Amino acid sequence: MATNSLTEGSRTAGHDLPEPAPVPAPGKRRTSPGLTLTAAMLGFALITLDASVVNVALPAIGDSLGGGMSGLQWVVDAYTLAFAALMLSTGSLSDRIGATRAYGIGITVFTTASVACGLAPSLPVLIGARVVQGVAAAVVLPASLSLVRQAYSDAAKRARAVAMWAAGGSVAVALGPVAGGALTTAWGWSGIFFINVPLGAVALVLLLRAPRSERRPAPLDVPGQLLAVLTLTALTFAVIEGGTTGLVALVVAVAAALMFLRTETRQPHPVVPLTLFRDRTVAITVAAGAACSVAFYGLVFVFSLFFQEVQGRSALWAGLMFLPMTGLIAVTNVFAGKLAARVGPRVPMLAGQSLAVVGLIALLFADASTPALGLAFLMVPLALGCALTIPPLTAAMMEAVPADRAGLAAGVLNSARQVAGGLGIAAFGGLVAGDFISGMRVSLLISAGLLAASGVATLGLRRGR
Repeated sequence: MATNSLTEGSRTAGHDLPEPAPVPAPGKRRTSPGLTLTAAMLGFALITLDASVVNVALPAIGDSLGGGMSGLQWVVDAYTLAFAALMLSTGSLSDRIGATRAYGIGITVFTTASVACGLAPSLPVLIGARVVQGVAAAVVLPASLSLVRQAYSDAAKRARAVAMWAAGGSVAVALGPVAGGALTTAWGWSGIFFINVPLGAVALVLLLRAPRSERRPAPLDVPGQLLAVLTLTALTFAVIEGGTTGLVALVVAVAAALMFLRTETRQPHPVVPLTLFRDRTVAITVAAGAACSVAFYGLVFVFSLFFQEVQGRSALWAGLMFLPMTGLIAVTNVFAGKLAARVGPRVPMLAGQSLAVVGLIALLFADASTPALGLAFLMVPLALGCALTIPPLTAAMMEAVPADRAGLAAGVLNSARQVAGGLGIAAFGGLVAGDFISGMRVSLLISAGLLAASGVATLGLRRGR
């Protein structure tokens, strides 16, 4: 589920398939497809891990740097929103400067920002460094997938390599909370950022064996991208901060959104082609993906705090509580993809959304006295439901758009899911800031309502394959 791209491995955000890498001329250093794949997998796993590893460390960050609930929400959302908003354009940027160069720059900036996060003396500095991490992650994602594709000229080998790339992200999702708990317990909260340094260095060394990418012309919608960033940032600020300041931010968000819509209708190459949403399938799949992200990432955020702040568990114990739910995601993704290929997306999406709603309702009865191990397994239906839903909806959206817009559509879907997850965390953090149990239950009801509504909308998809 995580960086929201695990099941979209067959498409990259914002650009089309790169051409296979050219055969090296005689006398030139030969490249290694296997090492290129490893480098790409490592980079993708890094940025995926950073989206989930932080949640378990939030109480420790709060104890060390202060800032209250709103500050902790920004530690998560600063990364998520920068990642989501810029992913709309970074695919085109990767084409313009070459995937190899884009990947190298992205990993270097990401690793450097990780050091800044680990050394942050205050919460504002940490949040600023998280923004830089998110910007770098948005560059790494499409570049890493391009590296995999251009390393393999054979279609069958390339398909297997892309599947392995996606699997690397799935493993990172499963390990994120556990790694966050273990590193926080053994090293302190800064350990979750310092661990990126040796991993980033290895990725850069492996990149030396990757084929050098050619630059390709690709249009960039700079006004649309800037307005998208302003809209999402202001909206998140309004949700997190509230009060008079939040109201002003909401007005800014609405104004920026209107300007964005106006700009996108006039751009020859808009960052978000609004005509995509005229297709019913596109609209339904984006809504369903967003609902899953709100429920999944919101639950991980809320229960990371619940286990530690309400039940008094250690960070390591809290991380382990997520292992049953995250460990099954990769297997369920594969099953869901095969099921969708047999019967079409409608049935697995409906089954997944229904299962997730049932799981959320079951969690409504949780309180401070509920055994943590029991809660760990009560969270499994939500994870399985979302994992059943995402691959079919991704396949449905890719089938609904022309081939030359598939990469662009995948970027829109990925960004929508990231933004929805970030807004879910922003809203749920505010709800649990007062009476935690009451706020948690309201958050669960909101998630269940969104998934139920998207399930009803899913009935509008055509039956069969």
